[in-house]
Amino acid sequence: MNPSDIISMGVVASFCASMGTALGSCGVFAIRTLSRRLEDGLLSLAAGIMLAATFFSLLLPALEHAGGAQGDALTSALVVGLGVLLGAGTLFFIHQHAPHEHFQSGRDGATDIKLGRIWLFVIAITLHNFPEGLAVGVGFAGGEVKNGVTLALGIGLQNIPEGLAVAVALLSVGYSAAKSAGIGVLSGMVEPVGGLVGAIAVSTAATLMPWALAFAAGAMLFIISDEIIPETHQGGHQNLATFTLLGGFVLMMGLDVVLG
Repeated sequence: MNPSDIISMGVVASFCASMGTALGSCGVFAIRTLSRRLEDGLLSLAAGIMLAATFFSLLLPALEHAGGAQGDALTSALVVGLGVLLGAGTLFFIHQHAPHEHFQSGRDGATDIKLGRIWLFVIAITLHNFPEGLAVGVGFAGGEVKNGVTLALGIGLQNIPEGLAVAVALLSVGYSAAKSAGIGVLSGMVEPVGGLVGAIAVSTAATLMPWALAFAAGAMLFIISDEIIPETHQGGHQNLATFTLLGGFVLMMGLDVVLG
């Protein structure tokens, strides 16, 4: 497949996935509050979808591409493993140095930097959404259209509850419904940027495919483990969070089997 086609599909698919964030964010006009229990359940459902997408749409293709290039199972595992650690390590480094604010646990990162609370939220949302767009972009590695489309659908679905939770959280700290929805919608626009970066990476050099796929997987796994799971287990709803995460995993696994 022509590299320009892969780039175009990656950008368009990641933009479509970002519309899930827009849809969820606009839900703040109808749903003005979320109970902590419901919020934890929705975010855990999204985490389960992300987790399955990481395994079935990123890690498995990464191993296949690495195996095709190297022809050695051990080398493939090492390449993908290093890529995962690199992706997670990069997100960890950014999180340690970029000031941002979690909706439940408060400020994080470089807390000595003085920024308005709204900008701390925006940075946090950007740090969360960029790896998702990156994942969609690299999902089209090698011209794998079905894999990329399935990944975009899964990310788009999990963006809906995330977008709603973000907008409602902004509303709860004093922003208007219109401003909360607008910020939520704009936060999703970083995903096409991530999609562009990922699609360019896998379309320019075949040897980058397993690395790019594994990097995106590592970034996603970091978000799930460092951000979503701790946040959803703080309010005493850890059992609900665990089983809704499993439900999201099964849902995305089914989508991958049916569509992929």
